[in-house]
Parts: sequence; structure tokens; C-alpha cells
Amino acid sequence: MKIGVLALQGAVREHVQAIQACSAEAVVVKKAAELADLDGLVLPGGESTAMRRLIDRAELMEPLREFADSGKPMFGTCAGLVLLAKEIEGQEAAHLGVMDMTVARNSFGRQVDSFEADLDIAGIDAPFPAVFIRAPHIVRAGEDVEVLCEYDGRIVLARSGPFLGCSFHPELTGDHRLMQLFLDMVENRELLPTAAHYSKI
Repeated sequence: MKIGVLALQGAVREHVQAIQACSAEAVVVKKAAELADLDGLVLPGGESTAMRRLIDRAELMEPLREFADSGKPMFGTCAGLVLLAKEIEGQEAAHLGVMDMTVARNSFGRQVDSFEADLDIAGIDAPFPAVFIRAPHIVRAGEDVEVLCEYDGRIVLARSGPFLGCSFHPELTGDHRLMQLFLDMVENRELLPTAAHYSKI
């Protein structure tokens, strides 16, 4: 199983280590050609506006959309969640727009307001330690979006067909259960709803 990590910004090394800890092969992705042989792709945290500029500079937006249309699973963490969302509060245009949800950026405060919390996640037995850094949250989830976790009344983890998005940084802990959940989605890709439905909402 080959899992790519978009390596334009954010905690790339930590995501690579999490993938490897789950016994999968991690591939650092900076060019469109590097998407070809992947089974899944992680969009890491960072700053979504800056990340979009870097994606455009690398001419990666259309290849990323094609990757999503192909039905291959994608996992967005923090800013990666914003990239996946169909709507972004206070912003006219979305980025990939493959998950039918609205997100609010930086909804948990500034960098100095960063915090950790134990989360109860559907499908994961014990509480998961989550790190929130200038985190977004999901304001609205469409009917095809499965909410997997809420914190303080806000949706912070959701799944829609082959797409998984979370507000926090699972890669910054030693707990790899959420990455394993994504890898399980990759392994069972043929059982997921058709990606074309989600990517064209």
C-alpha cells in the first residue's frame, strides 16, 4: 500500500512517520507525476491559503481533483480539511470541494490558544489524544457526510465516501489509530461509495 503525503507545507515528516508506523509505504508528493502510483493521499495541516498558492504554483490542483475523481481515498488534517470542504465561511470559492460540508477557519483561536484534548471517536475504542492548532471546524455537514467526532459542540472529524477530514493534528501524537482508520479505508476502497458522487456535489 502506497500512501502519499502532499509535501508543500505542514507536518509532512510526522505524517510520513505515522504512515510507516502502520506498516504502509509513505511517498512524499511535490509533483503531479508522483500521484500516479498512490493508493491514497494525505493533505497535511499548515495554512490553507498559503497551501493553495503553493498548489497552484506547482500546478497540482487539477491533478488533485483527478485523484479525488478516481475514487482513491484522501485524508485532510487541519488545513487539509479546509482543502476538502465544499464551502468555506467568509470565502467565495472552495479548493477541492469534494466533501459536502462548510468549514470555519481558525475557529478555536490563534496559535497561542493551541490545546490538547481527549476525543471520543466513532469506531475507535479508547479516547484519542488530539492536538488543536489554529484549528478549523465543520459548521455544516451534508447528508452524505458521516460525523465521527464532536468536541465542545463542534464537528471535528467526518467521513464522506473515500474522504476523511479532521480539525486537529493526529500526526503530532504517538497514537496512530486515526491513520490506521484511513489506511483501512484505502484497503477497503472497493466497498466505499462512488467517489464521483462526492467530488461532483
